[in-house]
Amino acid sequence: MNSFSEFRSLITANPLLFIAVTLTLGVILVNGWTDAPNAIATCVTTRCMTPGAAILMAAVFNFLGVFIMTLVNATVAETITKMVDFGTNPKIAIITLSAALFAIVLWAVLAWLFGIPTSESHALIAGLTGSAIALHGNLSCVNGSEWIKVVYGIGISVLLGFGLGWLVCKTVTVIFQNANRPKTEPFFRGAQIVGAASMAFMHGAQDGQKFMGVILLCVYMSQGQSLPENIQIPLWLMAVCSVVMALGTAMGGKKIIKSVGMDMVKLEKYQGFSADIAAALALLICSVFSLPVSTTHSKTTSIMGVGAVRRVSAINFSVVKEMVLTWVLTFPGCGLVGFLMTKLFILIFT
Repeated sequence: MNSFSEFRSLITANPLLFIAVTLTLGVILVNGWTDAPNAIATCVTTRCMTPGAAILMAAVFNFLGVFIMTLVNATVAETITKMVDFGTNPKIAIITLSAALFAIVLWAVLAWLFGIPTSESHALIAGLTGSAIALHGNLSCVNGSEWIKVVYGIGISVLLGFGLGWLVCKTVTVIFQNANRPKTEPFFRGAQIVGAASMAFMHGAQDGQKFMGVILLCVYMSQGQSLPENIQIPLWLMAVCSVVMALGTAMGGKKIIKSVGMDMVKLEKYQGFSADIAAALALLICSVFSLPVSTTHSKTTSIMGVGAVRRVSAINFSVVKEMVLTWVLTFPGCGLVGFLMTKLFILIFT
């Protein structure tokens, strides 16, 4: 499936595939609400860019991240698609996958309503796993060798985010300790825009691959086929995912921008730059090693690391507590919703 016309023919001929793809686009849209704003949050709240300009920049660099990283290394997409087994019955597989996607959208919207930057990456993994378990009735459907990468990714992204946030900010502080603060403002204004662009690029590289992998999984499963070993992601699919993600950010990103960029730690421009560069580096390292990680975890922990350079008390731990609680609840919560939705969808559609 390389051409858009071929894809259009497939979804118009198969209503279940159309529903599954629509739900996947819905997940991408709410990812734009809840995850993509992390990339531009600090840049907007330190007033280096207006929200409109930042969203446009994020859309462009999301696409570039998807395109370039997919050419270099598409294994993040492969990890997601190989994480669980939906069986060999095309109809049941698509119904199960649709139930998982519906659960992910529901979970993400609820988190967005409360302004909490939940991880769509982990919601995606939890929803897919819960639905597959509901279908098979046991854990035999879970690919442990791929799932363990998620566990590694959680620990590594959090440690890298915080550690690099502290290290980059400390380095910047030492380098500019004798500089005239007002005179450094123009430099850090430009530097932070570069940092936000880097974050948007890596967000596309990580999350864009995951969701495109799910769309391709929908298509192949609907035809009773397994995904090929080396996934070829068409250019038009990259563009569609980037546009839908940008639309989601424009529609509902302000709540998350406020939570991440303003409520957790009060940032100056040099700190916003440090947080963006640190988070982008953490995501790059994880992507190179094919670890599917959360951009939310990387960005928020890098901001905490930056805040800790000044003093630990600069971090608003009540906001951090809300975020951590949401992260902890995502796997069992979204997994359970996926499980229940699958039972319901199978009952209704079979």
